Amino acid sequence: VEPLIQKGHENLVHHILLYQCSSNLNDSVLDYGHECYHPNMPDSFLTCETVIFAWAIGGEGFTYPPHVGLSIGTAADPLFVLMEVHYDNPSYTEGLIDNSGLRLIYTPVLRKYDAGVIEAGLWVSLFHNIPPGMPEFVSEGHCTLECLEEALGAERPAGIQVFAVLLHAHLAGRAIRMRHFHNGEEQKLLAYDDEFDFNFQEFQYLKEERTILPGDNLITECHYSTVDRIRMTWGGLSTRNEMCLSYLLYYPRINLTRCASIPDIMEQLQFIGVKEIYRPVRTWPFIIKSPKQYKNLSFMDAMNKFKWSRSEGLSYNQLVLKLPVNVRCSKTDNAEWSIQGMTALPPEIERPYKTEPVICSSSSCLSCSLFLTLLFIVQITASTIGNTGPFV
Repeated sequence: VEPLIQKGHENLVHHILLYQCSSNLNDSVLDYGHECYHPNMPDSFLTCETVIFAWAIGGEGFTYPPHVGLSIGTAADPLFVLMEVHYDNPSYTEGLIDNSGLRLIYTPVLRKYDAGVIEAGLWVSLFHNIPPGMPEFVSEGHCTLECLEEALGAERPAGIQVFAVLLHAHLAGRAIRMRHFHNGEEQKLLAYDDEFDFNFQEFQYLKEERTILPGDNLITECHYSTVDRIRMTWGGLSTRNEMCLSYLLYYPRINLTRCASIPDIMEQLQFIGVKEIYRPVRTWPFIIKSPKQYKNLSFMDAMNKFKWSRSEGLSYNQLVLKLPVNVRCSKTDNAEWSIQGMTALPPEIERPYKTEPVICSSSSCLSCSLFLTLLFIVQITASTIGNTGPFV
């Protein structure tokens, strides 16, 4: 799969998602583009929720391993696909016309396994929020053991093999880690990017394929910095909103497209002193009834009104990480596993994750020493240059 980004639009095209649509899509809506999630978008487009490929800014082309491929042409494969392009146009430049897209290169030689994509992490929602002025804030999205137990237990008890992962956040993102638990014990990180760069996002090929089994847990752990922001950061589609997602490429394909979670919102509101909201909920965002200082405010306005300090933000972070989560466990064609919507408790885990120390073996000590010597020489040289004048 190769990105075709129109020349000059490299900073404009933020990411491209390719979705599989329902097989009974009304084909009268084809051949026309629409603004995403806008009233002019046909309702039938909402049936296109199964991600089959994702590309993000800075990424290059992606080649599937020799034994795995994206299947086309069978009854189980997409009859219709929707390509969704997200643009980043902070200066609101008008009159731009874009012709970017994806090129799919196929082979008539069948691969041994059909690939699938699982979207894991935090369901994109206002329930995911980050206080302002925080040098470090951690959010977690859970692909829970309950979802994996049901979906894998029904379709693939022997497990699936993950071979590549795309980690995704927005401008406040600083690091993302995909944590894997088996029988309650943490395994090596499935994927990680401890120097996350919004302008460089692409699939990481795993050095060794990882087996995911029924009853495993996957946690997408995102680290953010909002030191330069004075208002809450909300989960959402905009570049100035945030996401915390992992896209897992795996085989053999099963009927699981989304394995995510949302933290409970009421306990988040109780943290800032909200006592009651108007029920039944008829507006979104919903409106607060009491106490007086928040009366008739939306929950977004109330969260922004609260006087956040770093200590309050830290306490809030500790609370959010322990909250019950609403499980999202989706099939293709807008169907859901029975576990969808249930509430689960996040597992007790060690925070922060302690990476394994890098140890030089006897065979590699020479190269380690050589690296340290070179590093020392570079440091001395740089210092000398710094004392003799400007360096271009």
